[in-house]
Amino acid sequence: MTDRTIRLGEGPITLADLALVARGTPRIELADAARAAMKVSEDWVADLSTRMDRGDRVEAIYSINTGFGSLAGREAFASSAQARDLSRRLVVSDASGVGRPLDAEVVRAAMLIRAASLVRGYSAARAVVVETIIAMLERDVVPMVPEYGSLGASGDLIPLAHMALVMSRAEAGESEPDSGEAFYKGTRMSGLAAMRAAGIERIVLGPKEGLALLNGTSFSTAQAALALIDAENLVATAEVAAAMSIEALLGFGDAFIPELHEARGHPGQIATAASIRRLLEGSTLIDGGIGRDPVRQPPQDAYSLRCVPQVLGPVRDTLAFVRGVIETEMNAATDNPLIFADRLPGRSLKAVSGGNFHAEYVAFAADFLSIVVTEIGNIAERRLFRLNDGTLNRGLPDMCVASEQVGMDCGYMLPQYLAAALVSDCKTLAHPDSVDSIPTCSNQEDHVSMANNAGRHARQIVKNIENVVGIEVVMAAQALELRMMERGIGPEALAPATRAVLAMVRATNADDGRPIDYLARDIVLYPRIQKGADLVHTGAVLATAQAALA
Repeated sequence: MTDRTIRLGEGPITLADLALVARGTPRIELADAARAAMKVSEDWVADLSTRMDRGDRVEAIYSINTGFGSLAGREAFASSAQARDLSRRLVVSDASGVGRPLDAEVVRAAMLIRAASLVRGYSAARAVVVETIIAMLERDVVPMVPEYGSLGASGDLIPLAHMALVMSRAEAGESEPDSGEAFYKGTRMSGLAAMRAAGIERIVLGPKEGLALLNGTSFSTAQAALALIDAENLVATAEVAAAMSIEALLGFGDAFIPELHEARGHPGQIATAASIRRLLEGSTLIDGGIGRDPVRQPPQDAYSLRCVPQVLGPVRDTLAFVRGVIETEMNAATDNPLIFADRLPGRSLKAVSGGNFHAEYVAFAADFLSIVVTEIGNIAERRLFRLNDGTLNRGLPDMCVASEQVGMDCGYMLPQYLAAALVSDCKTLAHPDSVDSIPTCSNQEDHVSMANNAGRHARQIVKNIENVVGIEVVMAAQALELRMMERGIGPEALAPATRAVLAMVRATNADDGRPIDYLARDIVLYPRIQKGADLVHTGAVLATAQAALA
């Protein structure tokens, strides 16, 4: 458990908070300000319950004393007991997902986002609902949530129902078959067993609380947020890998001169060019650059080297836009209706029906992320091809292997195949999910965002391209050593950042326990390819390069 405490309701949660909760076990507290904010709408619904039980005539209010979707407005229920039963029945009926269990980090992130939405105070959820979510996060109870089911409107109903199934129960008592499933400290069991093992009481939901838990964009946002966290690391790491390849291929420094990029003016392009310049600074292999005329003519590399700022720069700028959307959505009130009990003067009905559950913002953000991360892989794969091709790599051996007898070893031929397969997969996955919609619920819900599909695809694309960039790091390390042998130079001739990453790679063992060393003849490559992707994903490559530049 980390020493850091996240206080829900004191301010917006950030991507850093989300990463901490999704991938760790921090302390989480419910701030007094959140309790006060939640009490206002809770009291408004409690007053309705009192009036219902007293026999007063109470108007039909969606999701509190009526059915859902196209069943809304048919009949107003008479008692608060029916309203409570309605909340639990909604959870039970909506828990209908299929597919593999979502990664624990996705479920944990979604739970935090749901809690952050409820503490806004517009959902009529009691503090105990959020406290139960917090206890589950702190004690490592992770509901088993199937990956398929959400349309991204009316919120992520099905996956959120699988979460709520574990944390709630019927008023009549516990029922193990209706408690769903959960992982407790990594072991899969019934939701009832997991909550008992963790010492957490399952709660009876009050009126409105069932829909408050289910009717939101939490899973769509969690998928996109985690993809974004990894994509921001990935684009910065891709710059490191690109710089290593550029150096191994005797690239030209002119392409990164600041005046060139300032003349265009895009901030991402300017930032990427500056990053590449810093990463290449001190290299004796780069021709030309600031204050130094190039020797070879014309001083132009292929686009996959020369245009790194013009490709990764737009990726940076798009991810910055995505960050703004996702961090806003992480803190949004997204269920329906929202209750503004101390506002809306002139109205007695404080429950307002709208569509904040519609996840189009998240769908667009995830689709944009998918497109730009695919481009990270597209341009990286072209550099891998160039490293392997003896007619393009400026004097290195074919397939980045100096065989004793040409043709006996395939070297890095097949990792480039793998990269091509991964990039091709991303081109299919990057087709925008947000342009699709299938009507549901008797055409009441006649346009949906498909944001959860967009988020799932974005995460897969990021994973694919982490592999591609990991291959580039491993292949560039091989190419750099071949270049040093060809020129009779040592590591001191390389840029300090390159030298540091090369040393780190060579000091790392692959997944089979063998070092990721210089390849003199063919060996089984997949363990070092998998470790290369891990070095990218964990931030080890980026951290090593940054430390060398500090």
